[in-house]
Amino acid sequence: MSGVLPEKTRKEMHDKNEIHRRLVERLREHACDVFRMTKGLDESAFTSRPEADSWSLKELVAHIRRVQQVFASRIETMLSKDNPSLESYSAEKDPEMAAMLNADGRLLVEVFLKERHALAERLEKLAPAEWHRTAGHPEFAHFDVHLQVEFLIHHEANHLYQMFVRRIPFGKLPH
Repeated sequence: MSGVLPEKTRKEMHDKNEIHRRLVERLREHACDVFRMTKGLDESAFTSRPEADSWSLKELVAHIRRVQQVFASRIETMLSKDNPSLESYSAEKDPEMAAMLNADGRLLVEVFLKERHALAERLEKLAPAEWHRTAGHPEFAHFDVHLQVEFLIHHEANHLYQMFVRRIPFGKLPH
C-alpha cells in the first residue's frame, strides 16, 4: 500500500511538524468551506430545515462554533496545566447553543471565522512538544492536544457534508 503514496508524502507523514501544519491547514480549509456554504443566504435559508428532525444550516454553524469553543478551551487547559481532567461534551446539554441560535446567521458565521482564525494562529505557534500535552478524558485512554485537534477536524467534516446537503436546494454553490 505504501507504493500508492509518493515518496515525498510518505516522508511528510513521519514528520510531526508537517503533520501538525497540515492539521492547521485543514482547520483553515474547513473555515473556508463554512463561509462558502453559507455565502449569500438570507436568514430564512439559514433557518430552513429539510426535515423536522434535521438541523438547519444555522444550527450546524452554531454547533461547530460551540464545539470549537469547547475544544479551544480544552487545548488551553492542557497547555496550562499538567494532565488535567476533562469532561465529555454533550451538545444536547449545552445552554450556550440556544444563545448562539438567537444571533443572526451571517453574524454567527463571521464570529466563527474570527474564532477559527485565532485558533489556527494559536496552534501554528505551538512547539512540537506542546502538541502532545495530555489530559485525562473519560472516553479516551490517550488524550492530547493533537488528538483534540484531529477530533475537531473529523467531527467537522461530518457536519460540513450536512451543510453541503442543506445548501444545495438554495442554488449553485459559490466558488
